[in-house]
Amino acid sequence: MAEYRIAKIALDEDTILWRNADVEQERRVAIYDLIEENLFKPLRAVEAGHHGPYDLRLAVHEGRLVLTIGDMDGHDLETLVLGLARFRRPIRDYFAICDSYYQAIRKATAAEIETIDMARRAIHNDAADLLLERLDGKVETDHPTARRLFTLICVLHIKG
Repeated sequence: MAEYRIAKIALDEDTILWRNADVEQERRVAIYDLIEENLFKPLRAVEAGHHGPYDLRLAVHEGRLVLTIGDMDGHDLETLVLGLARFRRPIRDYFAICDSYYQAIRKATAAEIETIDMARRAIHNDAADLLLERLDGKVETDHPTARRLFTLICVLHIKG
């Protein structure tokens, strides 16, 4: 299964209009963790004989998430386009709770930070479950990979 993984990932920098240091750190950690350990098996590419590892590029175009899956030689294998309507609320909720979390770590008690962090993890987990549902039949992946991909989807939605 080691070949069914993302070995390289990039975000469409034209989509990202603005990000602060906290968001940039989240992006770096998500990409690092994703590359270190993930499960990513694009079913159509595998059926066509491409067994990875994969180069994944994420972008948002016209309200849709575009996942361009390529091989490590720079050839595009397939492009998946997912509607983002069902992600609007989880993304909005995740931004709101992250903002509360970043403010809390600067001035709240440990108990308050823990409470906010638990809520943040719950929203993140629910969004990862939604992403797994949307990828069903297209990409076989696991929950930790979906969580990290959701973090990167959120980065693509920052407007300033």
